[in-house]
Amino acid sequence: MLTYAKPIAAVTGALALASTLTACGGSSAASDEKIVTVYSADGLKGEAGDGWYDKVFADFEKQTGIKVKYVEGGSGEMVQRAVREKSNTQADVLVTLPPFIQQADAKGLLKAYTPKGADQVDGGDKAADGKWISVVNNYFGFVHNKKELPTAPKTWEELLDAKYKDRLQYSTPGVAGDGTAVLIKAMHDFGGQEPAMAYLKKLQANNVGPSSSTSKLAPKTDKGELLVANGDVQMNFAQSKSMPNLGIWFPAKDGGKPTTFALPYAAGLVNEAPHTENGQKLLDFMLSEAAQREVSAIGGGFPARKDVKPTDANAIALAKLMDGVEIFEPDWSDIDKNLTTYVDAWKSATGS
Repeated sequence: MLTYAKPIAAVTGALALASTLTACGGSSAASDEKIVTVYSADGLKGEAGDGWYDKVFADFEKQTGIKVKYVEGGSGEMVQRAVREKSNTQADVLVTLPPFIQQADAKGLLKAYTPKGADQVDGGDKAADGKWISVVNNYFGFVHNKKELPTAPKTWEELLDAKYKDRLQYSTPGVAGDGTAVLIKAMHDFGGQEPAMAYLKKLQANNVGPSSSTSKLAPKTDKGELLVANGDVQMNFAQSKSMPNLGIWFPAKDGGKPTTFALPYAAGLVNEAPHTENGQKLLDFMLSEAAQREVSAIGGGFPARKDVKPTDANAIALAKLMDGVEIFEPDWSDIDKNLTTYVDAWKSATGS
């Protein structure tokens, strides 16, 4: 059974890295390039170039002259890609949601580095050995179409209703961070693996099918193609600025309270990266006070630094959204160890 600890309150570019060799000695000149490549889970880059990444990357390039090459996908997808490239590392910085940042570490993908400002990040939001650190705090959630469902569903059980058939979708566990979060929350809310899988087996009758990327589900929900989908607070809050029918909610088990858990964007320096020094500079920049102050105002998320206390309109709205929602802390070491088992159980239950 999954166990839990105590509750607690742009630059876009294809991957193209030069491997220029110097004329004498044959050593690589990659480390001298003014470039840094980021592999990241989706959600922090804006649909219209107006996301936190867009602003931070542009400011970083202006300040340092280092161009950011950006590659986006589901958390699991990014880790898998980095694993495939271990003999010819392409990424300098990896950003994923848990438990995939822990998985990346376990696979030897990450190099220890303590960015400036790391002392202002809570211990639970960073690795003790410096392999990763949260750059944007966030919480798991669901979205609904406010036009067709003015009042969000309150419970998991309501989603079994026939009106949701082929109008409900969640991203794929084991591939997408938010999809994996569906399993984590279900196992918490239903009290273990077996009852959670029994529920998800029933829910499969209404599920549209797999999706490797969670960010693709919000536009479908906004348009009314879907009534309900999974997501996360930061990404969906940012999307709601241009998607007026998008509402965020947190399912409860029948008779219980709505729950969620922290699902931060965690960043790590990639081991044997082609531009290690540039990756370090980017991590420093993302954790700077200036960048962290913009997390809520621009990105719709929560600062990773505890000494940054935003008071902008988004920060106030986010605090209101989280009011009354019970926050639990998953046992990430258990999840990292048993993730394959949980995903296999989900595949068996749902026939996926």
